[in-house]
Amino acid sequence: MWKFYDRIINQIPDDLDACIDYIHVGPMWTIVTAGKYAGIAVTVNEQNKQIPDMNHLLHMPLKEAAAFCKSWDFIKASFGTAALNAYVNSPENTAARICKNDTNGFDDYRKLAAGKKVGIVGHFINLERFLLDSDVYVLERRPEPGDYPDPACEYILPEMDYTFITGSAFINKTLPRLIHLSKYPIIIGPSFPMSSLLFQYGVQELNGYMPLTITAKNAPAIGSGQILFSRFGKKVKINPPAKDPTIFHSVMRSYKKQPPASRKIQKDAESSNLSGQWCMHGPITR
Repeated sequence: MWKFYDRIINQIPDDLDACIDYIHVGPMWTIVTAGKYAGIAVTVNEQNKQIPDMNHLLHMPLKEAAAFCKSWDFIKASFGTAALNAYVNSPENTAARICKNDTNGFDDYRKLAAGKKVGIVGHFINLERFLLDSDVYVLERRPEPGDYPDPACEYILPEMDYTFITGSAFINKTLPRLIHLSKYPIIIGPSFPMSSLLFQYGVQELNGYMPLTITAKNAPAIGSGQILFSRFGKKVKINPPAKDPTIFHSVMRSYKKQPPASRKIQKDAESSNLSGQWCMHGPITR
């Protein structure tokens, strides 16, 4: 099973000249930077443990830090995943394309999922309003009213037409099994590496996040949820090569052509649709 993780970690070159120079483990998000690379992942702290000081991991090579994604200490795994995402989800290393529609990630699938059975692993904010025409089954580690407990995935997911899996399943090591159970798995959220290798395991679409301007200066406010990390990156998507990504455009072409001032998301845009964007808060508990 570790081969699933090792293959993605090994996308980072052994001789990469990048070491961890900043770590922030917040109550919501974990952020690392390593030279020109920056990565983010949800802080998975299911037992509400006191967040440890991680500064002893500073100056660690990025690839060595990324290997912590395999840790069963999920706070350390959040750190490792953020480090892995820093490289894999960077504009120069991913085949992802920026979504022209930068609103809720589920908006892209409203028509596709209409009239279908849809399984969703992780209770995303305001999920119901985006899949009103679907027969939705939400699986959650800490279920809310109407949700199913996550062990029900063994029974429910094989019957679903589409399954949306929170990216944080990569951190808690449930992702390989969830993919295996699903007919049409789509990984969604900011907390997983946007690696095309995932298509080899049966994933159909990747709908994630690419940091562009996350820095040590803004990381503490992002990590605590005081400001929205979507301000500092873009919602991106990767389709398998056989699919036509007609609603997307090249990451670097579109980003580099913009003057620095236009790359900023204005404050009024931040607050609009606050509860509607998956990338604002991600799943509640996963």
